[in-house]
Amino acid sequence: MEDWIDYYDSTHTIYVSKLHRDLHFQIIARDIIGYITSPDATVLDYACGEALSASQVASACGQLILAEPAPGVRGRLIARFAPDTKIRVRSLDDVRNMQDQTIDLVVMNSVAQYMTSEELDAALRNVRRILKPTGKLVLGDILQPHVGMARDVTALLSFGLRHGFLKDALVGLVSTALSDYRHLRSRIGLQRYSEGEITAKLKAAGFASQRATTNIGHNRWRMTFIARPPLTR
Repeated sequence: MEDWIDYYDSTHTIYVSKLHRDLHFQIIARDIIGYITSPDATVLDYACGEALSASQVASACGQLILAEPAPGVRGRLIARFAPDTKIRVRSLDDVRNMQDQTIDLVVMNSVAQYMTSEELDAALRNVRRILKPTGKLVLGDILQPHVGMARDVTALLSFGLRHGFLKDALVGLVSTALSDYRHLRSRIGLQRYSEGEITAKLKAAGFASQRATTNIGHNRWRMTFIARPPLTR
């Protein structure tokens, strides 16, 4: 995961325009809010990235914890959200040291593909530990083995067409093909999982899970899973 952390901590071109970037975070915030069941909930956004629309999420819960591994991004989050007393910014090391059973909702969106299988297993075990017995994990944007980069391209172009940045999307795809992202993706790759593999990982970490009907974000060819601690009798 370290190479990807360094990439996202650099001046990257993953978003084709400001509109693309802003819409991306707005839609993710909207989808996260849909999983918040109480205005008093403590929500953890695990490896949140720039989280530009985090204030919207914070307005729907009691406390929002933004956990981000990239130090430069984390510094910008601290500066951006310092006035909002409902938002706290933490590192992933801080998450590993959190108290047991203190979080109502954990969202790990577009994170699993950048982790090794072992890193994901360790993260899931820790999430299971910090979740309340009534808590919930939303594991989103899982790449499937049989769905290649062509689907990502199609999803971006469709997104751009719907929201008025198709030209920027086309230019951005060319830039991405020549960028460090493409080279890094070719060298390291992204982790892909079948529905059965993710279900097995969640079960091994102590969760009961099911696949959500829709994915978080705009890419409908990726998967989201809802996981909970099993009910005790």
